[in-house]
Amino acid sequence: MAKKFKAVLLFGSPGSGKGTQGKLLGTLPGFVHIACGEVFRAIDLNSEVGKIFLKYSSRGELVPDDFTARLWREHMEKLVKTGSLKPDTDTLVLDGIPRNIPQAEMLEPSLEVVKLVSLRTGRNRTEVVRRLKARALKDNRLDDANDETIRHRLEVYDKESKPVIDFYLADLRVDVDALQSPIEVAHDILSAILGRTQELHAVEAPAVVGASKR
Repeated sequence: MAKKFKAVLLFGSPGSGKGTQGKLLGTLPGFVHIACGEVFRAIDLNSEVGKIFLKYSSRGELVPDDFTARLWREHMEKLVKTGSLKPDTDTLVLDGIPRNIPQAEMLEPSLEVVKLVSLRTGRNRTEVVRRLKARALKDNRLDDANDETIRHRLEVYDKESKPVIDFYLADLRVDVDALQSPIEVAHDILSAILGRTQELHAVEAPAVVGASKR
């Protein structure tokens, strides 16, 4: 993939609503929402990469970062070939990927990050825990409603994913209050990214856009 994909990155702790906002943005013309789980679900389990994926998932282990990056690139190529993604006019909305700094480094040659949306929930996570428990009950995933499980997921986000925010240039980031109503959150996100993505699709973006601090 010689040409970089323009992308909006959604970051936020579990329960911040990034999945909801990603799906909402993905319904708008010119935006294509890609969640990390979608990439894994699209794997042909009989293929070479599918067998490698099964080797890790069957043991309950996380897929290695380099393999995740490879899967992501192959998934993007399939979307381009089928016409589901038009690199010249579409902007990706990425949710759950890159998950950590190593993944961000691996995907950097393929991504031109036009905006990073950080969904903030504040230090008081009472509402976040309430949301996660409500979602777990709604989806009949009772294990996810366990306080210990929720605490572990939040700790993993703080340790692995949150540092990725600082990997990208500060002027690409916008902080949004995730504890507002979903429509208010969507309004703030759209206000932050629409002008930027329109500008970059109209003219060729400078080479420094989307680069890391290094």
